[in-house]
Parts: sequence; C-alpha cells; structure tokens
Amino acid sequence: MGASPSSAWDAGWLAGVRRVASPNHDARPDGEAPSLVVIHAISLPPDQFGGDDILRLFTNTLDPDAHPYFAGIHQLRVSSHFLIRRDGQLIQFVSCDDRAWHAGVSRWGGRERCNDFSIGIELEGCDTMPFEAAQYAALDGLLDAIAGHYPVREVAGHCHIAPERKTDPGPFFAWSRVVAAHPALLFPWT
Repeated sequence: MGASPSSAWDAGWLAGVRRVASPNHDARPDGEAPSLVVIHAISLPPDQFGGDDILRLFTNTLDPDAHPYFAGIHQLRVSSHFLIRRDGQLIQFVSCDDRAWHAGVSRWGGRERCNDFSIGIELEGCDTMPFEAAQYAALDGLLDAIAGHYPVREVAGHCHIAPERKTDPGPFFAWSRVVAAHPALLFPWT
C-alpha cells in the first residue's frame, strides 16, 4: 500500500498501513512536533531479507538462539515509526505523535536527541545491495503523507545524524532519486 498526501491519520497512525505496535516508544517533549525524517536500513539476520525478525526486534520478541547475531542484539529496546519491506509493504510500529527509539545518540541542525523531533523510516536493506523500486515508490508516498500532515521539512539518513556510528541507509540508497521526487523537502546535507 502506498501512502499519499491525502491519506487519513488517526492519532499519529496512517490509515491503511499494517500496524504492529512496538512498546519501544514514549512521549515527545511537550510542544515538540516532528520536523525531520530519518531514513534507515535494516536486515535481520544481516544481509538477509524476509521473515519477521525485524518485527520481533521492534517488539522485544527476538529469539537470541534463532541466529548467532541475535544473541548480541535481542536485549535492545529499539523501534522505528515505519518499516518498508522489500516488496514495498508498509508497517507502522509507533504513532508519529510519539517518540520512537530509532536514532540513538544523534545530532541534527545543532540539536541533540533526534528521536525528540524526528520520524524514523526503516527500509529493509543493507550496505551491500540496492534497494527495490517498490521500496522507493512506497517511500515517496509515505514522505508525501508525512509532509502533508506534519511540519516535516528535512530528510536525512542515519549516517547524517550519527556519522561516527552509522552508515545506513548505505551507499546503494539512491538519494538523488528521492531528492528529485520531493522538491518541497530539504536535504541539507546534499
């Protein structure tokens, strides 16, 4: 399902999008509305796609014995607002009115704690493979829907807000395509 600027919102949940509620969120600071979208990439296990391991991570149900990599991450309490699967399916984990725990230690525009003022979008992907056309189509609709409802005007990657720690969405993410498709949004790092 692709989102559009006229998409309906209900208390920060986008209509028509699959919901998998994550406990890993809390309230935004008083009076804080999202002004930034942060693009991430995730694959679990690393460099593998499909399955529900990302959903399990974001809902604190990841089995540490299911894969050797999971033993080191199953205790993390993380989430994003949205995930875009390889086939373009959108899943929402946290209301955009709330603060999802996606950015970690981060800084943008001279401000610390990007979770306070951002919406996190994970794309199922990694640093070693291109993303799918269906993912870009879903991202386009989602960015339009978010910008049509929230005062979001800037978009950055996890690599831009935490450059010492993160590389995602990685070298295969087509930033030029996303920038060209969203002339009303700012990509200040370009």
